Amino acid sequence: MGDVILTENLTKRFNDFTAVDHVSFRVLAGEVVGYLGPNGSGKTTTIRILLGLLRPSEGKAEVLGFDAFRETEQVRQRVGYMSQKFALYHDLSVEENLRFYAGVYGVEGGAARRKHLEAVLERIQCTAIRRERVSELSTGWRQRLALGTAIIHKPQLLFLDEPTSGVDPATRRDFWDLIYELVDQGVTAFVTTHYMDEAEYCGRVGIMRDGRLLAIDGPSTLKREYLPGPVTEVYAEPILRALNLLEGTTGVVRARLAGDHLSVITRPEIENTHLEAVLRAGGLEGVRLQRVEATLEDVFLALAQAPGSESAPSS
Repeated sequence: MGDVILTENLTKRFNDFTAVDHVSFRVLAGEVVGYLGPNGSGKTTTIRILLGLLRPSEGKAEVLGFDAFRETEQVRQRVGYMSQKFALYHDLSVEENLRFYAGVYGVEGGAARRKHLEAVLERIQCTAIRRERVSELSTGWRQRLALGTAIIHKPQLLFLDEPTSGVDPATRRDFWDLIYELVDQGVTAFVTTHYMDEAEYCGRVGIMRDGRLLAIDGPSTLKREYLPGPVTEVYAEPILRALNLLEGTTGVVRARLAGDHLSVITRPEIENTHLEAVLRAGGLEGVRLQRVEATLEDVFLALAQAPGSESAPSS
């Protein structure tokens, strides 16, 4: 498999502000790569450079073998882009939006276009609402239509920028099923998100903070390499007293509030029985501890809090 996306020291500055800071990574054909980070971390700016919409200040970016800025037209003919705000025409129907974008992308006309349009409507499960105006649709249906407009020209690569923002978890899960259906047919997907749980769906995940790529690898590898030990859920009352006790306990790397309990990361040699003893000795009640699987949120927090974190090497 060849490189679908290749960046080397990609940098974008806006006056004194560095939005993307010497980022290097590669994406191979058939991958689903997530770009994870909070709003303002540089995810959208990276996509805009890869689409040729912004000139990089330093470094290079290649998409499907083309220079992302100098060969923009060649890139745009071969990629699909779904923006955060869903670039749809609200006064047009679902079908009319798809027809419009088919024309924009130069999809061949006649019977072939009609057949392809029907296939896209079926793929995004919008056949039954094809004549509905976009202004009357829920966010979930607009999301599906936005994906349809992004794949109407059969792109090799999909850029999906925060595609599930504002929809419920069940709709997000359904949308990811659609993404993987496309990947099974040979499409490569590059997806930005700030949902930590959603990034678990990706084959590899890049973690961004303040314009820098802190790490990029498979979710399991990230958890193994960047967390110093196991994660334990701790229930105890009063919870703030439990937090103070554990933060001062030798072997506890990090303790934080997580809803009605604490999420605690310890060194590998620290047993839960030791933590339980500390809490009971402190006079806490309802003490209960449970080892749980680490999440990408744990990885993000570990990386974000690490002093002097360097950008990750490309992989």
